[in-house]
Amino acid sequence: MITSIVRNTLIALALFCVVCPADAQKKTKGGVPLVYEVENTGSKFAAPVMPTVDKLPVIRELPDPFAWSNGKGKVKSFKDWSRRRSEIAHQIQHYGIGTKPVVEPGAVKARMSGDTLIVDVTVNGETLTLSSVITYPKVGEAPYALMIGTSMLALPRQLFEDRPIAIMNFREKQVNDYGQMGRHHERGEHNFDRLYPELKDNGAYSEWAWGLSRLIDGLQQLGPEVTKIDTKHIGVSGCSYAGKMALYCGAFDERIALTIAQEPGGGGAAAWRVSHESTLAGKNLEDLDKTDYHWFMESQKENFHGDSVYRLPYDQHELCTMVCPRALLLLGNPDYEWLADGSMVASAKAAKEVWKSFGIADRFGWSIVAGHGHCQLPQSQFPEVQAFIDKFLLGKDTDTNDIHVVSGL
Repeated sequence: MITSIVRNTLIALALFCVVCPADAQKKTKGGVPLVYEVENTGSKFAAPVMPTVDKLPVIRELPDPFAWSNGKGKVKSFKDWSRRRSEIAHQIQHYGIGTKPVVEPGAVKARMSGDTLIVDVTVNGETLTLSSVITYPKVGEAPYALMIGTSMLALPRQLFEDRPIAIMNFREKQVNDYGQMGRHHERGEHNFDRLYPELKDNGAYSEWAWGLSRLIDGLQQLGPEVTKIDTKHIGVSGCSYAGKMALYCGAFDERIALTIAQEPGGGGAAAWRVSHESTLAGKNLEDLDKTDYHWFMESQKENFHGDSVYRLPYDQHELCTMVCPRALLLLGNPDYEWLADGSMVASAKAAKEVWKSFGIADRFGWSIVAGHGHCQLPQSQFPEVQAFIDKFLLGKDTDTNDIHVVSGL
């Protein structure tokens, strides 16, 4: 079943790519954007109809990321993608993580205190304050590209020492302080909930994505003259639960040029459907039934547990496609079975067809390598990471085609 899910999905997606190669080539020559200046280019599109769970069809294969949610046709060209991406975003929020609320520009006030960015967000009479230290590079000239670490930057610092890239960590506990270790508030009691009490059922990933976007608001508001940051070259990266966080942040904010999700596991890039089949086959994976439900809405498990996962109208490969047309690199470590890297590869292969169809296949890659500790990037994976950083944060002409490394699975 696992093999058939992947095989049948790829056959269907390959047929789509055959239909529109000329258009994809035209768009490539015309310049498909590498990044945007707004958080959500699809904000003008209304949410699609969201059927109740009992009305959702059973979909055994990975859902087609090109297919309109109403079942009437598919995306025909890149100009349709913003609308389709918006549909996927609405579905993931409605059925999976909860709402990432829109913030009006006037609700955000930013300032710098030394090298610390401080952003106040005021909603419904309540103010939430975010702060993050920017570490500037010792080489190059401002404005600098920026890599934001979700919780912390797990990538080795030596990758950045000789590059003109600033580093900043998103302190997610300022928004939602849940953690699997140590004390924390419960759902509905976090700082985010003071601003949005009606969203108390949210999972942490929608709230963390919201918080990181507010830091980018602050950077844009102050401008490069104040922050020394080039907001057209922002990256985000994290590992494990924070690898999922990086993926959700990158997917839901189109101002992020490069997303590097390191060992994100289930609920990140790994397809729920494929993990379910693998679990039935005896593997111990983080599937939809066994993930941490502080991160997601509890209704996701209630509605899509067990074989009900086949009623989920999307899967995690479509979360990945939300990053398109921007750059995405997935990093895996098959030494840890729980991370479900086989399911992530299935997702990656299905998602890749979207970039490929628009003639920008070089903007998505993956590197799955065994033989190292969790969140300890080995030197054997440095070349893939360096290539993506150099190309999409520094604008160098590096080769990111065919970065599809899989070993140890």
